[in-house]
Amino acid sequence: MTKFFQRWTVFAGLVAVWQLLGWLADDPFFPPPSEILSAAWEWWVLEPQNFTEHVMPSIGRLLLGWAIASVIGVALGLLLGRSDRAMEYAGPLLVFLRSIPPPALVPVFLLLFKAGTSMQLATIVFGVIWPVLLNSVDGARSVDVTKVDTSAVFRIPRWQWVLGVVLPAASPKIFAGLRVSLSLSLVLMVISELVGTDNGIGSQLMQAQREFDYTRMWAGIVLLGVLGYGLNTALLAVERRALAWQPRSRDEQHA
Repeated sequence: MTKFFQRWTVFAGLVAVWQLLGWLADDPFFPPPSEILSAAWEWWVLEPQNFTEHVMPSIGRLLLGWAIASVIGVALGLLLGRSDRAMEYAGPLLVFLRSIPPPALVPVFLLLFKAGTSMQLATIVFGVIWPVLLNSVDGARSVDVTKVDTSAVFRIPRWQWVLGVVLPAASPKIFAGLRVSLSLSLVLMVISELVGTDNGIGSQLMQAQREFDYTRMWAGIVLLGVLGYGLNTALLAVERRALAWQPRSRDEQHA
C-alpha cells in the first residue's frame, strides 16, 4: 500500500509541474492538464455519441485482435516448443516475419482487406502475435525434464499432458508475452485507424491534428494512456489469480 501511494504521489507531482509549466509557457502545442481534462470532458462525456462511435469501436478492435493473436500464438507456440523438428523448419520463417515492421504492411492489408475492421484486425494480429508466440515457445521448452519423464511413465494422454503439464509450466512466460502484446495492440490499433477510416481514437487524433485542435489531440493521447493503464492492470489481476499457485517474491506480495 505504501508503494502504491508513493507511485501516485510522484505522478501527481509530475502533473502539477506540467500544469505550472503550461501556464508559464502559454504554448498552444503543449496545453496544461486542466485544459486537456476540460477538453476530454466536453469531448467524451458531454457528447456521449463520440464515446460510442469512436472509443468503443477502438476498444473492440484492440481486444478482438489481441485475443485472436493470443489464441494463435499460444497454440502454435506450444506446438513448436515441444517439437524440435518443427522449430527447425519454422524458425527461419518466424525470424523473417517478426523482423517486418507491422506498420509497413498496412498498405498490403489495405489491398487485401480494403479499409475497415478487417484491415485493422489484420494489422493488430500480425504485430502482436510475436511476443505471445515466442514466449510460448520458450515456456514450452522450459518444462522440467522430471515432469516429462513422469508423464511418459504414467502414459498420460497427449491432450491431458499439454493442458496439465506443459501449459501450466509455460504460463509465466506466456503471461509475460501477453502483457507485451497488449501494449503493442494499443499502439497498432491507433496506427491502423490513421488510414482509411472515419471512426476510432486514431482517426480522431488525426482529425484534431488537421484542425489544429491540439488540446483535443492531447485529450485523445491521455485517453490512450488511461486505456493502456486500465487494460494492463486488469491483465495483471488475471495473471495473479491464474498463477496464484506459484511462489511470489516479497516485492510482489506488497505491490
